[in-house]
Amino acid sequence: QKNVKNIMLKNLLDACGGALGFWSIGYALAYGTGGKFVGTSGGEYFLNGSTDYIDFFFQFTFAATAATIVAGTVAERCKMTAYLCYSLFLTAFVYPVVVHAIWNGDGFLSYEKVEPLLDIGMIDFAGSGVVHMTGGATALVAAIVLGARLGRFYDESGTLLDEPTIFPPHSVALQILGTFILWFGWYGFNAGSTLSIIGYGNIAALCAVTTTLAAASGCISALFIDTILGIMRKGEAEYDLTMAMNGSLSGLVGITANCSVVEPWAAVVIGLIAGLVYVSSSNLLIKLKIDDAVDAIPVHLFNGIWGCIATGIFASPRQVLMSYNVDGGGFLYGKGGSLLACEIAGVLFILAWTVGLMFPFFSLLKVLGMFRVDPMEEKVGLDISHHKGGAYDLAEPNQDDINELIASKHGSSTE
Repeated sequence: QKNVKNIMLKNLLDACGGALGFWSIGYALAYGTGGKFVGTSGGEYFLNGSTDYIDFFFQFTFAATAATIVAGTVAERCKMTAYLCYSLFLTAFVYPVVVHAIWNGDGFLSYEKVEPLLDIGMIDFAGSGVVHMTGGATALVAAIVLGARLGRFYDESGTLLDEPTIFPPHSVALQILGTFILWFGWYGFNAGSTLSIIGYGNIAALCAVTTTLAAASGCISALFIDTILGIMRKGEAEYDLTMAMNGSLSGLVGITANCSVVEPWAAVVIGLIAGLVYVSSSNLLIKLKIDDAVDAIPVHLFNGIWGCIATGIFASPRQVLMSYNVDGGGFLYGKGGSLLACEIAGVLFILAWTVGLMFPFFSLLKVLGMFRVDPMEEKVGLDISHHKGGAYDLAEPNQDDINELIASKHGSSTE
């Protein structure tokens, strides 16, 4: 409850900064024609030479999504100026280069290229790599450079705690509401990435089905894997709602790259493995003393990687032909390792590009004193120190007023 306004404002600024950054520079770099790494045509800057407004609007939502992934990771300790700077930099430059390389027909990893890599190119239908890995890798770098929240792994004297502190959530009810909203919105990203329902209805329908199955199996997988681990540690079964929610989101991230090219049964397998990837990577971050307030890194980075790799394994030749009109498929279908190799190449490129730029960027903010808030401000909460007071009025009524009200009611009943 100490940082509600701060988190809400950061999410709002993701949309605002993402819109301005992508409109001014990002869209041109991502979808301008020519160039293997960035668009060189120039007509798309500030939309001066482009009237494809619906395409800009749809692609902006992906850019804003990549930016907002980081908000939860750096919660409760990141300065507003640093957050706005990173949001603009990510949506205006870092993210668009990844988009151009994979989703633009001139990009060096694109399947649409005249001579695609290994004759197939990288398949990332709705952004497991392009969107979620880029945002997740940025979040990982930010968490490492920024450091953990006070009291998370060490006490005030700097002594390592026996067990990491678990900070209570602001509202579990809002968490589950947000999970359902995200799940619903994912149909717009995945099925909507056909870009047209005319002639692509069957592909959109397949995307909706695989998205649903992966989310469901990811939820079940993460919930029960965590429960089993809890039984092994404590000897009793506990069912963690957070694990279930993030498990479903992990399944959604894992299916995003391949929702149009895998069979329904494969979507279930991908979701089940996504739940395992989430639980394992979440525990790994704790062991490494990397503080991710909402587990955005396990959900988006690690399962973004898994989604790309899963494409190279489970892509059905029949579905690849229907969606992309190319002859190709995953390793499981005996199509060799070309697609899998392209997916791995894409994963390595995204990691190298994002980490290579964001690590010095965040490090510079830290050196300049622009990244982390003062320890006392963190303890008090950013709502009070940065946003003119708390989000909620928790003051109780004056006790004298209460007593007077009670006395007056009693007096009325006596009469």
